Amino acid sequence: MRLLFCGDVVGRSGREVVQKFVPSLKKVWSLDAVIVNGENSQHGCGISAKTCAALYESGADIVTTGNHVWDCREMLSYVETDPRVLRPLNFDSTVPGHGFAMFSTPKGKILVINIMGQVFVRPQLDNPFPIIRDFLKSYPMGSGNLNAIIVDFHAEATAEKIAMGYFLDGMVSLVVGTHTHVPTADERILEKGTAFLTDAGMCGDYKSLIGFPVDFLVNRYIRKVPETSKPGPSRGEGTLCGVFLETDDNTGLAKRVEVVRLGPNLKETWPADLPRPESSF
Repeated sequence: MRLLFCGDVVGRSGREVVQKFVPSLKKVWSLDAVIVNGENSQHGCGISAKTCAALYESGADIVTTGNHVWDCREMLSYVETDPRVLRPLNFDSTVPGHGFAMFSTPKGKILVINIMGQVFVRPQLDNPFPIIRDFLKSYPMGSGNLNAIIVDFHAEATAEKIAMGYFLDGMVSLVVGTHTHVPTADERILEKGTAFLTDAGMCGDYKSLIGFPVDFLVNRYIRKVPETSKPGPSRGEGTLCGVFLETDDNTGLAKRVEVVRLGPNLKETWPADLPRPESSF
């Protein structure tokens, strides 16, 4: 299978760059599925039914989230009606929605799991390590009806993300970190066959401070006083950041993992043997 995971979509710039590249990527890279973290797609903080629809229209098959999942209150009811948008698995079981989704493709089924870390992240959720370990006991990969498992680990601390990668090595196809909006360069396949990347980065305007106006946030660090208003996200041209994954159709383990960066303000990179996609508009 060939899959693309896109990092945190931040505001309009993020939505537009997904719209710009993902439809073309699906075709020219023969992608079987696209997973997008959309938790900041609604004006930089939160996600809504409208921005979910925009991501689906752009080619996203599953949308993951994180600590901003409830910033738009409508999501408390919307997640009950849309099984393709996820909230972290380690919320209490009484919380609306689901932390996983099964997606069928012509090549087999993909399980996508969304889970959140504990270090430096609010709200504090249950320990993700035993929760995902116990959850995966019911979903053995390569069992004939489950061909790939993708884990979006929404967490702040790099060490916690790396720990999760090693913890799940051999049990899933990919562990990819989200949340920091900064892409890392440590993509690799671990010893037992799981692909790992500490953070996919964001889909948004990189001429910014993690997607928001530079002057506003720099001033916050200097003055150390609360601001009277919060700016919207930066609206410059976006860059798509994520990870390309190719798996073994029989085992579900990773055969290949490559970071993807398409757009301005960062050095572009994509799998060398695949074409750079043309804009979809």
